[in-house]
Amino acid sequence: MHSSTPARSSHAGMAANQNGAMAVDPAKLQAFVGKMLGDLGGAYTAPLVHLGDKLGLYRDLASNGPATSHELAERTGLSERYLREWLANQAASGYIAYDPPTRTFSLAPEQAMVFADEDSPAFMQGAFDMLVSINESLPRHEAAFRSGEGIAWGDHSACLFCAVERFFRPAYRSHLIGEWLPALDGVVERLKSGGRVADVGCGHGASTVMIAEAFPEAEVVGFDSHAPSIEHANDLARRKGLDNLRFEVADAQSYRGEYDLIAFFDSLHDMGDPVGAAWHAKSRLAKGGSWMLVEPFAEDRLEDNFTPVGRLSYAASTLACVPGALAQGGMALGAQAGPARLLGVIRQGGFGQARVAAQTPFNLVIEAKL
Repeated sequence: MHSSTPARSSHAGMAANQNGAMAVDPAKLQAFVGKMLGDLGGAYTAPLVHLGDKLGLYRDLASNGPATSHELAERTGLSERYLREWLANQAASGYIAYDPPTRTFSLAPEQAMVFADEDSPAFMQGAFDMLVSINESLPRHEAAFRSGEGIAWGDHSACLFCAVERFFRPAYRSHLIGEWLPALDGVVERLKSGGRVADVGCGHGASTVMIAEAFPEAEVVGFDSHAPSIEHANDLARRKGLDNLRFEVADAQSYRGEYDLIAFFDSLHDMGDPVGAAWHAKSRLAKGGSWMLVEPFAEDRLEDNFTPVGRLSYAASTLACVPGALAQGGMALGAQAGPARLLGVIRQGGFGQARVAAQTPFNLVIEAKL
């Protein structure tokens, strides 16, 4: 006897074919292929964005206005045939505008903020620089996936360090002095009256310079374990003529001095021993001082980070942050650690107080005190 009741699939909403395999939903397949075409279009376009920046094409369109491919070639001295194809790709991507009657291409103000204006809070060319640099290290990443070993920051292309600074600088310029520091307990007042600041993991020193410029009475020191980055930062300090600023080679557990503010800008999750870094920060903090952590924004639950920002952060974490931490032989927090894990590291480091003091769609700002 066979029951007249239809058999139920063990996978809700999915039907099995005669061979027992799960049947394909044509509409879902079409939608997924469409998504992949969009992703592939973005991936193939990313190098062209990088080229457009390096060749000054966005800046020309922003400064000099609409142009045909021939006019842009005359203005830039570049090949018209290459420019014709580049412009078509950019217009198809929605990155520039096209006017059919005049056959001219232009950059809208919003597009210029993203591609052409280095002072814009929405400027994103640094992310494309990072992508190009990281792609140069892909053979190392393949080997690392097989071995489990890390990839030290110094083993990446030198361009990565410039790209990281360029990527983070707009957010620091937009938020650091006017929003993040005022959100901390009494820090602005201490720096105005001559406090001391340590910027640990400072890289090329963009954040360090901003603090030194905003608080000329404060003594500001940037520390990084990567000697070439410190050399670059000291050159920057000399060009700026800032007498209250200096940079030294030191890692997160070897810098000296006592500080009213110790700042880690997007660096704790890159460290092999973040708990040890926390203990050292505690030992170097002046009475009443603050330890400020700026970290990529993330939620605590994995599934809550399946967003465009989370997607980008997990990719960068896989290719730069986690390999860098593993190269130090310790914990690898990753770029989406989330507030609970970060606050846990702070507590393990001996701090009695910690809170999320500010946040943006891209950043968490945490303050810890003794």
